[in-house]
Amino acid sequence: MTDRGMNKVVLIKRRTRYEELKRRYNTVEQARFYIEHLGADFSDYEKEDAVYNQVLEQVRSCVRPVARLQEIDREYIPNMIFGEKDIVIAVGQDGLVANVMKYLDGQPLIGVNPDPARWDGVLLPFEAGDLQRILPAVINGSFSAKSVTMGKVESKDGQVLYAVNDFFVGVENHSSARYHINYRNRIENQSSSGIIISTGFGMTGWHKSVMAQFNGMAKAFNLGSIPEPAYDWSSRNLTFQVREPYPSRFTQAEIVYGQINDNENLILTSDMSEKGVVFSDGILDDAIEFNAGMQISIGVADRIGRLVN
Repeated sequence: MTDRGMNKVVLIKRRTRYEELKRRYNTVEQARFYIEHLGADFSDYEKEDAVYNQVLEQVRSCVRPVARLQEIDREYIPNMIFGEKDIVIAVGQDGLVANVMKYLDGQPLIGVNPDPARWDGVLLPFEAGDLQRILPAVINGSFSAKSVTMGKVESKDGQVLYAVNDFFVGVENHSSARYHINYRNRIENQSSSGIIISTGFGMTGWHKSVMAQFNGMAKAFNLGSIPEPAYDWSSRNLTFQVREPYPSRFTQAEIVYGQINDNENLILTSDMSEKGVVFSDGILDDAIEFNAGMQISIGVADRIGRLVN
């Protein structure tokens, strides 16, 4: 038998589309009027919300007999201090699981799919009913988990940001970014649409879409395909791509793609007077300013994610 007082589960939830609409328009009636005025079906938002909250209640019912329960909304994750022995359950889509993982340091993370008929995802291996079997195993330490390598950005003034999928370095409105890039002691002054730095897990996301464009152009010019490294979630490497680098009298475009191996770093120094930014996993709200003179170092993080499977 488990000691409920010794075990703590942190349940991460998010607002549904229904809740977001209600928050935006103040009342359900006003939200309904707006959606139906556009010809959309408001009942779909209501059904999604009902299913999600039903699943949350199932999760609570599974957790309370065996552990102390703490709930937190997605928006407060950056301010949450997780305990070393906490068990974390994220109920939502893949993006929620990834966003939670980058704030953890080895704590087991359980991804629960709240609506398999609506959502799928590689980070959502469980449904709410599975917790009766999975949670006791995690509490007792007799579970299996996938290791996920994360990336780390550290600024010259000591700010730190982690990524499960990727970092974006550039301008917040996606206009031209100006910076110096230092890769394996080669330095260039560049102007581009920004830089994407992907983890092994993130190779199937933003990285893949950019590579699709590169390979399409290579095929059009009969240059064959561009070879890609074989990555897995636990690979201790990152890959960077410079988006649309512009060569000119003052800027170069030779360092545009490469690997960042364990124990090495990509160094970037900003030449932008304003609106320079570094953010991870598509979350612009949790970012580091990257303006004139700021230097950042990008490499493989010491911490890892552990996704229960």
